[in-house]
Amino acid sequence: MTVGVSAARSRARSISLFLLGLLAVISSAGQVVPSSHSAGSSPDWLLHPEPYRARVEVRSHRELELSNGLLRRRFRLDLNGSTVALDHLGSGESILRGVKPEATVIWDGQRFDIGGAKGQPNLAFLRPEWLESMRTDPRAFQFQGFAHGPIPGERFEWKRVRRHAPGMVWPPKGVALRLDFAPPIPADGGPALDFAGVRVSVHYELYDGLPCYGKWIVLSNGTSRVMTLDRYSSDWLAAVERVSEVDELSDGKLPPNLHVETEMAMGGMRSSAANRRSFRWLADPDYHSQVNYEKRTPCLLEVGPDLGPGVRLAPGEVFESYRGWVLPQDSTDRERCGLAVRRMYRILAPWVTENPLMMHLVSSRGEAVTNAIDQCAETGFEMLILSFGSGFNLESTNASTLQRAREFSAHAAKRGIEIGSYSLLASRSIGPADDVLLPAGQKPVFGHSPCLQSHWGRTYFDRLRAFHNQSGFQLLEHDGSYPGDPCQSSTHPGHRGWEDSRWNQWKAISEFYRWCRGRGLYLNVPDYYFLAGSSKTGMGYREVNWSLPREQQLIHTRQNIYDGTWEKLPSMGWMFVPLTEYHGGGAAATIEPLDQHLDHYRRMMESNLALGVQACYRGPRLFDTPRTRQMVQSTVAWYKAHRDILESDLIHGRRADARDLDWMLHVNPALSTKAMLVVFNPRSESLARDLRVNLYYSGLQDRARLIDASGRARRIRLDRSYDVTVPVNVPALGMSWYRFE
Repeated sequence: MTVGVSAARSRARSISLFLLGLLAVISSAGQVVPSSHSAGSSPDWLLHPEPYRARVEVRSHRELELSNGLLRRRFRLDLNGSTVALDHLGSGESILRGVKPEATVIWDGQRFDIGGAKGQPNLAFLRPEWLESMRTDPRAFQFQGFAHGPIPGERFEWKRVRRHAPGMVWPPKGVALRLDFAPPIPADGGPALDFAGVRVSVHYELYDGLPCYGKWIVLSNGTSRVMTLDRYSSDWLAAVERVSEVDELSDGKLPPNLHVETEMAMGGMRSSAANRRSFRWLADPDYHSQVNYEKRTPCLLEVGPDLGPGVRLAPGEVFESYRGWVLPQDSTDRERCGLAVRRMYRILAPWVTENPLMMHLVSSRGEAVTNAIDQCAETGFEMLILSFGSGFNLESTNASTLQRAREFSAHAAKRGIEIGSYSLLASRSIGPADDVLLPAGQKPVFGHSPCLQSHWGRTYFDRLRAFHNQSGFQLLEHDGSYPGDPCQSSTHPGHRGWEDSRWNQWKAISEFYRWCRGRGLYLNVPDYYFLAGSSKTGMGYREVNWSLPREQQLIHTRQNIYDGTWEKLPSMGWMFVPLTEYHGGGAAATIEPLDQHLDHYRRMMESNLALGVQACYRGPRLFDTPRTRQMVQSTVAWYKAHRDILESDLIHGRRADARDLDWMLHVNPALSTKAMLVVFNPRSESLARDLRVNLYYSGLQDRARLIDASGRARRIRLDRSYDVTVPVNVPALGMSWYRFE
């Protein structure tokens, strides 16, 4: 990395600032899309990310700039390394309204700001000339120097052993910046001298083609004594509020239009729920000129755990925080905001684009497993999971269990099928000595849960590692993943008490998931551990709905996918197909015998695969007759023939309501097939319609070639707002599809 100090000589370079100019038009499909760009304007980064390369520039002896043409962050080195500007160059808006510390830490009960400056007269906005009269807080950690260079390497290893989306890059391309700070030295020789050997580094990453920055801190104990890190905040951002409200907050509870993610996401199937313990939007007590009378507008971002970490560092030890990412949005349109988040996942967690076709087997008998492997191979399925209720126990240390697993995996390997099994972590009780211990009146999230740092918890992960090292199994469905329960036990070997219990449990499970990612193990986890290495979570459905009559399940399937893909890629969420009875419902709710319900079986497959989504096909077999086998084979073959576009971004068209056609549009400017329209008919009679479809996010301009399912092609013209009219005719209870090239 290139290293500099606050007295470094100027290396200022010229920067071309591009304005995206997102004038909007409303398409008849309901989404807001940018209008045509005028000559010389910058390309839309969602269509053409290539020009936007991240860089660090030293603009003078006192200014440092981190920019990629989309997002620009400016630091004043002579103001203690403070961030003094954060601008979205696409929208032309300033995100920052005030200077705050770069981080804070509480060591042994003493709080210290890391960087930052005082004296801003009004925190509603920041005028550049005010910086000249602001001052460094002498009680804060003081800026020492900086280093920068390309992103140095992988956050953790991603072993690529199966198909993923084309063009995925790991580690992401971009630049890294490190600011170094040392403790203050009080003039009176006060208590901060006890921290003289402590160092704090604040790390930033900025990525090519993405208006998102990553940030975390690293602390080192250079003293001669053990120190306790009670609390930390790795990011403080005084952001411009989204709305202002004088009275008691209603609309004003909305935070600024920034998407925030962290590695410490758990206990939820949506990002907002899973990150509730790792960052928060607060009222800014220094913002005295805000409109809200009680000064409670949520416009101050704090990234850091809400409990602990409570970590003890021996002399010479180093602590690294979890990483947080901030993605400022350039629009309030739900589709565009979702596309930005989905792009972020492709760059920061590209393993989520792995999307194998999977069968969930409800038996672990040898003949049943062998038959299921063979059926997967014959139909084009790629993965077999010995599902919950199958009777297979991968936690067993019995030699016969391991031998059965080796036999299964050997046969699966011969047929080109990956195999794995299910393990339940939380939502079960081990016993009083190993369960989480909570204060009286409190219960774990799932009602029961072991502590991951108890004796049992530590041996549990050892057993999982040993099993996967020796069995040949290549995937794990990890149910009831750690949801964040703290534990006040003082007898568990992996934590001292309440303060460090959540941190140490999260470390245990995230390190295990990283280990799995490095070995190429596929992870189905009903939780939001994507940035820690997991591959897929539930798309979002109510399990008992799979006991409804079959025709109702079809509508729920497409509704759930429509609702679940605003921020998830199609490959990030699994759905469900109950081949056998699940949560009741009897014969009216199940597909078995498969041949007798062949049309419904096909419609369930199409409702998932045509939207790029994999379901858990749960039962004893994939086909029961040659006719059923042929249907599954042909449906899977169609999916694989169009897989790249089907697993690309979804533009939301019309949500399923069982009343009229419902549809969605796949888009990918990088492919030759740049869009695919998929239309479903829930009615018992054929329906013909002219659909108005917007092709902006396909990257198509002016003209395109429209190809229907029969292969008939015709030229079409896009109007100035990228709309086209597509005449569709969809058979009763059927599906039609149309490609755009």
